[in-house]
Amino acid sequence: MEYSHRPVLFHETIESLDIRPDGIYIDATAGGGGHSRAIAEELTTGRLLAIDQDPDAVAVLHERLKGYPCVTICHCNFSEMKEAAEENGILSTDGVLFDLGVSSYQFDNPERGFSYQHDAPLDMRMSRQGTSAKDLVNTLPWQELMGIISRYGEDRNARSIAQGIVRAREKAPIETTFQLAEIIKASVPARVRRERGHPARKTFQALRIQVNGELDRLSKGLDAAFGLLKPGGRLAVISFQSLEDRIVKQKMAGWCQGCICPPDFPVCVCGKKPQAELLFRGGVTPSEQETSENPRSRSARLRVCIKLPC
Repeated sequence: MEYSHRPVLFHETIESLDIRPDGIYIDATAGGGGHSRAIAEELTTGRLLAIDQDPDAVAVLHERLKGYPCVTICHCNFSEMKEAAEENGILSTDGVLFDLGVSSYQFDNPERGFSYQHDAPLDMRMSRQGTSAKDLVNTLPWQELMGIISRYGEDRNARSIAQGIVRAREKAPIETTFQLAEIIKASVPARVRRERGHPARKTFQALRIQVNGELDRLSKGLDAAFGLLKPGGRLAVISFQSLEDRIVKQKMAGWCQGCICPPDFPVCVCGKKPQAELLFRGGVTPSEQETSENPRSRSARLRVCIKLPC
């Protein structure tokens, strides 16, 4: 299967980076290379570090970006961005881009085991290494499974789903995505099964986040990216679900916050100054045309901040 991914908010994201021909940029989630190629095409004497943790994506990037000598490709997770940048002689950047979540290729490729819409081995590992979703559902106590589903899936039926998984695995190991989806469906109330959307959606999201350590790595990656930005540099982040967006929003709000003295203080004594300013208040969401052409873009939100001089 060809590695393809349709970037969401593509033009808005590239424009928000305000790319300089001699600038230094990092694409922290290079994937199929759509954003990376657009950035590389704007560069003359500048550089681009394209990062991805998926070995399939890295192989594709080497092929698709081989005509751009300004591009360096790195196989790692974006939480390791600082180390990857330093290893490649990059100490500061003019812009960093994150396009979070799962790529179209990962969702649509059955063998990767991300989707309940394809019958496949239950995997969900973006890096193809480490603990898989199959390992989690077949080994964790129901209390831990409930915590994962509740915390990362925000599913009110987490308890019944977790207990249903444990009951099912006592009869036979849970090996495939369809097996798990049917177990989840049978574990929720009938009214939930009648609702729009598959009842397994939230659990699959929760397991994927746990398998890949997505939220912890996102927090670390955002800190690394902001630390690498030059004054005037821009950090652009596209998120697709509320847990990710909340982290991005809170990080940027923290960088943009100035004085934290109590409001009744006549003068500032804390000395805290804003480190950044938002480019778009509230972020940018896809147009009606984009959501009609690409329904997967519906939940996307682009947030951008600009680093201020010290």
